[in-house]
Amino acid sequence: MCGIIGYTGRLDALTVLLEGLEQLEYRGYDSAGVALLSSGNDRFLMKKAGPVATLKDACTTVDIESHCGIGHTRWATHGGVNDINAHPHIAGRITLIHNGIIENYHNLIDRFGFRESLVSETDTEVAAKLLDHYYEGDPYAAIRKTIREITGSYAFCIMFEDIHDQIFCVRNISPMVAAHMEDGSFVASDVTAIIPYTNRYFVIPEYQIVTLRQDGISVQDLDGNPVELEILEVSWNVEAAKKNGYPHYMLKEIHEQPEALRNTILPRLRDGIPDFSEDEIPDELFSFCDKIAIVACGTAMYAGMVGKALVEPIIKIPVSVNVASEFRYENPLVDDRTLVIVISQSGETIDTLAALRLSKERGAKILSVVNVKGSTIARESDYVFYTHAGPEIAVASTKAYMVQLASLYLIGCRMSMVRGKFSQKDAGEFVSRLLDTIPAVQKILENKAKLKTAASILAKAKDAFFVGRGLDYAFSLEGSLKLKEISYIHAEAYAAGELKHGTIALIEEDTPVIAVATQDHIYAKTISNIKEVKARGAFVILITKQHAEITDDICDMHFSVPVPHDRFTVFPVAVILQLLAYYTSDMKGLNVDKPRNLAKSVTVE
Repeated sequence: MCGIIGYTGRLDALTVLLEGLEQLEYRGYDSAGVALLSSGNDRFLMKKAGPVATLKDACTTVDIESHCGIGHTRWATHGGVNDINAHPHIAGRITLIHNGIIENYHNLIDRFGFRESLVSETDTEVAAKLLDHYYEGDPYAAIRKTIREITGSYAFCIMFEDIHDQIFCVRNISPMVAAHMEDGSFVASDVTAIIPYTNRYFVIPEYQIVTLRQDGISVQDLDGNPVELEILEVSWNVEAAKKNGYPHYMLKEIHEQPEALRNTILPRLRDGIPDFSEDEIPDELFSFCDKIAIVACGTAMYAGMVGKALVEPIIKIPVSVNVASEFRYENPLVDDRTLVIVISQSGETIDTLAALRLSKERGAKILSVVNVKGSTIARESDYVFYTHAGPEIAVASTKAYMVQLASLYLIGCRMSMVRGKFSQKDAGEFVSRLLDTIPAVQKILENKAKLKTAASILAKAKDAFFVGRGLDYAFSLEGSLKLKEISYIHAEAYAAGELKHGTIALIEEDTPVIAVATQDHIYAKTISNIKEVKARGAFVILITKQHAEITDDICDMHFSVPVPHDRFTVFPVAVILQLLAYYTSDMKGLNVDKPRNLAKSVTVE
């Protein structure tokens, strides 16, 4: 959840660290800090509660020549949000930053007698104390002994007081990448902090000790053996990670969705049908299974629910959608005839990774849908379907959701062909309709004025409800999440037919109800449910397909999507719901890109 960066080289370290922390702030913004080794080998520490901007202001008067340092932006787990609990932490000769959770830190405090000397409330300071305890001049020995004592997840960047211009790194589960170029060596939680300097990087393997020097990077395993690394290249440039004139990253990323769809869909088409040869995903993966388990968290899970609603009726085998954080504790029904599809934008979501590992232990085949090449989930999967969304900086996911949907649609189409449920003609028609969603999404983006009016009404509400049936219900879940996470309005999504089973008691005069009714075969029933809430005073915002028959008594505001086929309405509907949430949050004067208490990548349980 936290963002970490380290640098040693020719450049001014403070500048590199502060600029990197600004790029990583989506990973946490409770506090931020930097530690530097000066040219005279003195240590300098500055850390502040609040966003990176607060730290940056505090550093304006700093006059220090330094070419080696580490920086951290925190999403608080252990201990309150204050200067003392902010990273980096110093213990004796050790300066350390950490992303993760040390589960046995209480036990370590008692075993090693640290309690009286601790300054902060954090688990991270305990790790620094433990390293200092073991350090006798050999950093590698100290790191090996320390991580053997620790239970939990971690990405550590460490500076030793008596080892000049070097940074040592080690990780378990929590993500970390590194890169070297002419001006020095870098380490970070995410390539967004490195991309201004180089597009070539490597993912630090778990339980390997990485040493950053000004002239290069070395990697060794826990036995001291050198490790060969796979160098990866980022396919986007630094401009892709900027706002490019938009007021917020979220709005920029919403507008990037047509391009993201094209980049994800078009390379997988051959003669107008899905072909995964270049992904090295064999057809046998789709023919061997007798059930499918989709595992994900948050927005990715809601993409999975759309996938289930799409695929299960076609291929006629059970498809389950599982909350990753609960999956491994439920003794799931997974075996060697199960295809497990895990979905994660970052490829580092810790609960999803744990579910993947459990599924592999039980013999399941793993197909992951991820956006980050070389991520832990990608490396541990049997097969990987990379989305091509580019960097997504806003905490609230938009274009990642869109390309996850597109990926599941392509996978569902190919699977239907392999299992004999689609002819080649059926598949061609399916893909043609999928491609038609791209201009449909663009059309929604070009006609936003009315959405702002709807948002001005939502902005005054304390509660909002989303309703739909079938696929529309699956869309509504994501719409509800978007609204609540960035506008702080209590929002819930319900299957429209369930309103009479309790939920309708919550409807009062002018309660906003966003109703999605794009499925022809259940349209009349959905409209009946909408009339029920309208009769009780609800302010109804209705979303239908174009040319749907509606009367003035059904809704207060109406939006339509230019997609004629039921299966594909999710794409333009998603944009409407994203923009509603965005404009509502913006009108309330909230921080759209960095909603309170949230972080982009969930790498702790």
